[in-house]
Amino acid sequence: MRSANVERNTGETSIKVILDLEDSTQSEYKTGLPFLDHMLDQISRHGKIGLKVFANGDLSVDPHHTVEDVGITIGQALNKALGKKAGINRFGSAYVPLDESLSRVVLDISGRPGLHFQCDWTRPKAGDFDLDLIREFFQGFVNHAGVTLHIENIYGVNAHHQCESIFKCFAIVLRHSVNINQINPSLAVPSTKGSL
Repeated sequence: MRSANVERNTGETSIKVILDLEDSTQSEYKTGLPFLDHMLDQISRHGKIGLKVFANGDLSVDPHHTVEDVGITIGQALNKALGKKAGINRFGSAYVPLDESLSRVVLDISGRPGLHFQCDWTRPKAGDFDLDLIREFFQGFVNHAGVTLHIENIYGVNAHHQCESIFKCFAIVLRHSVNINQINPSLAVPSTKGSL
């Protein structure tokens, strides 16, 4: 069963993530940030991943710590759920539109953290959510999942659409990358090094 239960507690946040790559029926989000909950729902629904996130952060100071630490904890949970990563597709890429917005995401479950993030937001916020924090979410995720992730919003007019197309695209790519390779479903780790 490829699943993980991870808790992260600091002086700024307390985060609990339950992630299940095989059962997408269990999803719940309580971060105190409705827009972030909406984006996490994209990961679960379009990635067909069971995801529960419970966060208690210092939102009276700034949402930054909560958003970053949620990304970190989801990354830790993914890394734990994948184990030795035997038999996975490893790579994934996709384009996803949302109305006028189009995003591209490319992922390598490489064991090496790296992020390229390119989005020229058409406004700085979606509602009252600071969109600069989206990059921080993904930076925390890649650092602790040990993945290489390229995210680009190619174009868009509505900032909410830009962000949602990114998360939907990320979800689809993540699902493909973690799937067991059906053409060659051996238990081999997909790397010439023999490990990821």
